[in-house]
Amino acid sequence: MNHRRTTKTTLVALASAASTWAAAAQPLGCLIEPHRVIDVGSPVIGVVESVKVERGDRIAKGDVIAVLRADVERAAVGVASSRAKVAAEVQAAQANFELARQKHNRAIELRRQNFISAQALEQARAEAEVAEQRLAQAREQRGISARELQLAEAQLGLRTIRSPVDGVIVERYMSGGERVEEKPIVRVATVDPLRVELVVPASLYGTIATGATLTVTPELPTASPRQAKVTLVDSVIDGPSNTFRVRLELPNPNYELPAGLRCKVDLGLDVKLPAVERNYPASQRNLKR
Repeated sequence: MNHRRTTKTTLVALASAASTWAAAAQPLGCLIEPHRVIDVGSPVIGVVESVKVERGDRIAKGDVIAVLRADVERAAVGVASSRAKVAAEVQAAQANFELARQKHNRAIELRRQNFISAQALEQARAEAEVAEQRLAQAREQRGISARELQLAEAQLGLRTIRSPVDGVIVERYMSGGERVEEKPIVRVATVDPLRVELVVPASLYGTIATGATLTVTPELPTASPRQAKVTLVDSVIDGPSNTFRVRLELPNPNYELPAGLRCKVDLGLDVKLPAVERNYPASQRNLKR
């Protein structure tokens, strides 16, 4: 009885090991996808003046995608700019303050020599204080004008839609003259790096670690095998399929590979059958041979 149990257990272990070895020995199918896909819209409601990109164009972060009509905003920037650059009020207040201060200093000296009354000195001091307050007010107003200019420029900047990432234009949804509300203007895909999605049998769970480097072979005649880094290993096995998912990051600096390709991943595992033959009874070892 014990020999039978041992034989059954060993057969199960060999079958499991053989299944693991078979899964590890063959490359697994995978899919190459964009690293991320973004629908780019407008932060404000408006009418599209022009769209600067077409489907398939490569763009860099910060490149202009579209421009909205901004006649009002441009006019507001012009007015605010004129106000911010006007220095006459500050200069006049500065000159008035200097004059009042000199007059006050002279009044102090004249009062010391009893040439003017205390009332005249007090009046000169009051005039100097008022002039100083007017200068401070003029400077504050100029600061407010500068901030108004910044606000007007920021509002104008919202009418220029820029790409938030490096990538490729996948779809263009709008053209000049259309009204922008919630609908995106374009769709951008980041293709450097690419993302590789891999479904792995549960029997290989624990053999792939985050940070490991695996060989990916795109199913493209001109593409050669290349290295990808494991960035994510699922912590949960999918029960119905008895698999788990692995994600890899595949560098694509020159945009050589298009997203959407199927591929093969070589796990690079050297899984050997366990040395369980010694657990077989002699009769079973003979049959095995």
